[in-house]
Amino acid sequence: MIDRIEIFVTALSARVQRIFSSGSYDTGPAERVLGKPVLVKIYADGVVGCAQIRPISPGHFVADTTQSMVAAIKEVYGPALIGKSIFDIESANAMFDARLAGNPAARAVLDIALRDAMGKALGRPLYDLIGGCCQPRIPLEWSVSMADDVGTMVAESKRAVDEFGIRVLCLKMADRRGIRQDVLNFETVRRAVGDDVMIGVDPNTGWSMADALTAIRELKKMGLGYIEQPIARRDLKGLAEIRRAADGVPVMADEGLFTVQDAYALAEARAVDALCIKLYKIGGITPAKKIAAVAEAANIQLNCGGLAIQSQLEAAAGAHFYASTPASRMMGAAEFVFGLNTTAKDPLCPESDFVVRDGHVEVPRGPGLGVTIDEAALKKNTLLHENVS
Repeated sequence: MIDRIEIFVTALSARVQRIFSSGSYDTGPAERVLGKPVLVKIYADGVVGCAQIRPISPGHFVADTTQSMVAAIKEVYGPALIGKSIFDIESANAMFDARLAGNPAARAVLDIALRDAMGKALGRPLYDLIGGCCQPRIPLEWSVSMADDVGTMVAESKRAVDEFGIRVLCLKMADRRGIRQDVLNFETVRRAVGDDVMIGVDPNTGWSMADALTAIRELKKMGLGYIEQPIARRDLKGLAEIRRAADGVPVMADEGLFTVQDAYALAEARAVDALCIKLYKIGGITPAKKIAAVAEAANIQLNCGGLAIQSQLEAAAGAHFYASTPASRMMGAAEFVFGLNTTAKDPLCPESDFVVRDGHVEVPRGPGLGVTIDEAALKKNTLLHENVS
């Protein structure tokens, strides 16, 4: 039974700032709590389940902040888990719904920590508990920030391809200068990396219908790999129209997918070819597998998103979900490359073999998530610590 939960807000090794159409991504100054990842430890029957999630607000479409995550876990979710079994995963998720709606990042970190504890209690890697290891070697995608100078985008793209062997890029789109700048950015990056690299685009809801239709016409000539959430997240009819115009170029929902019900609505509208699973956005692995079932029933593919900035634990959670899914059900590649020592080392796991090799990463094979944090490093990098018992 769960007898104690610890909550930590931890520092990062380096600040990360990125630009996209609907806002900005900024981990913040080193000493500031806002923008930093939240780590939880769940203590139960001699095992400790760990997980970590960095909320992406302020400045993004998921409302959780570091402080709201801590409050939700400390005041509502955590106390309700005390005395429960780590294996009562459906009961825990039902409690999340009943006690405090929304808060997907807070729910996700607890759901993943419970599954890490389950794997450790059974001595099995997490993927064995959610479908097995269909894909031990996972292809990776690099999400490229917008920039005023296209040369900055080219340099980031070239680094991903040349230094890490990445074969899938996703360019942020909906530049403030208009669709012609988006087309120029794509053309310039395509010329720099060659024709063998898949390049998708992500306007983060920033295009109008006219922009999207223009982009499809122009970018298809240059080998457009896919289109991610081009327009407003609730415009399912518009997405379906874009999908028809794309004529075989996959259209993917991201901002439009938070819940199993969202997945059903997107499937019913025949609006997209793929659903972007971000564990922090949908509430963890439990809802991810349910969304995967809806997608399979509707013949829609999945994509595994989330940058996992400098977090081996967060990247590992995505890797286990990805590994548990057959290759035929996936589109593109996994986005958690920033958790694999590519921007800076994870301050809690400074020495790790969970790294990029030739554009891929191997799913960890130890019990649970298969990632062990350095306790001395955790103590050194803790900005805030709370207990629930």
